[in-house]
Amino acid sequence: MSVAIVGINHRTVPLEALEPLIVGQSDLPKALADLSSRPHLDEVVVLSTCMRTEVYAMVNRFHGAMADVREFLATWSGKAPEDFSGNLYSYFDDAAIGHLFRVSSGLDSAALGEPEVLGQVRRAAEVARREGASGPVLAGAFRHALEVGKRARTETAIGRGATSLGHAAAQLAAGALGSLAGRQALVLGVGEIGQQAAQAFAQAEGAPAVLVANRTKARADHVAALVGASALPWDAVPLALGSADVVACCTAAEAAVLGANIEQVVEARQGRPLLLIDLGVPRNVDPSVGSLPGATLLDMDDISAFVAERMDQRRAEIPAVERIIAEELDRYATSVAARSVAPLVRAVHDRAEKIRQAELARYEARSGQLTAGQREAVEVMTSRLVAKILHDPTVRLKAAAGTARGDGLAEAVRDLFDLEQ
Repeated sequence: MSVAIVGINHRTVPLEALEPLIVGQSDLPKALADLSSRPHLDEVVVLSTCMRTEVYAMVNRFHGAMADVREFLATWSGKAPEDFSGNLYSYFDDAAIGHLFRVSSGLDSAALGEPEVLGQVRRAAEVARREGASGPVLAGAFRHALEVGKRARTETAIGRGATSLGHAAAQLAAGALGSLAGRQALVLGVGEIGQQAAQAFAQAEGAPAVLVANRTKARADHVAALVGASALPWDAVPLALGSADVVACCTAAEAAVLGANIEQVVEARQGRPLLLIDLGVPRNVDPSVGSLPGATLLDMDDISAFVAERMDQRRAEIPAVERIIAEELDRYATSVAARSVAPLVRAVHDRAEKIRQAELARYEARSGQLTAGQREAVEVMTSRLVAKILHDPTVRLKAAAGTARGDGLAEAVRDLFDLEQ
């Protein structure tokens, strides 16, 4: 059995082609049940986000496993396998674990070093465990991957500085206003980017009061509850614009939502500064708003330049993260090898214990009943003797595990102790 990954992501297909292949959080149990029922997949974890869908599995036949995953994705998306199979990537054994470690470290993200991916990896592993889809191998691999991701972010600067649009908006606002403490932030539109922005404002140093508004009020209520903000109905936005210090616009509207309609609102502020950050594509804020007295408008060009600068800083950290991954791959391989001989070590100790117990029974039968004190002394002495005899062979067997020499030693031990393969 080997670990394999079959996946598709934002680098191999356009986002619109990826969307039908994404498995939502609420659909994970159904997807895991489907995959677990397929003949060439044993343990299974599904990592699916807005930028990737990856199936991690223990497999008995690599090509059969590829076919199983391809058929699952076709059924799930309603697409013919040939529509996307040329865009799938796959990794096997060490390369599969290395890919998982790169994902958890943020090296495989659209935004290099993004912090969200660690939570996504953790949730994928937790759901697979809860649904009974994963087992000791994948659970151990994902647990180690989380350690790698944490180490990468602790020992390098790969996760420092905003690279997501929402976090960039909060950092730009803090810089433009001097501080967010005592301020009020208004987020219009709470899709993925809007939710990021609301969360970033709510978690910023000296966090401002955060208001969120969306044309669908239920969505605004949901995001507000998640990030600790207050939700507004859409028709309350004009009034909120009068008191806000920074407005982040992230709606999916095809035309500007802020333009001439807010001139009177801005004038009523009597020159009190208003920072508007337009995160919409197409634009959410008419460029003319930036010329109103007291209004400052930052658009996607400003945001992109800010993100690019921090991306350059993060790229400089890639070699350091790669070194960490290489070290952790060695550590993972050593731990897996040690676990692989654990059953053999247990079998040897069990065989020795059976021999010890049989010899004690034979001795008692010949010598008569031992007193409690005598029996305890013999038990201690013989147990220590067996442990000492087996100690060095056990250490050498574990140390050589995973190597050609280790395979030879394991075979010899099975032969010498007459143990089953």
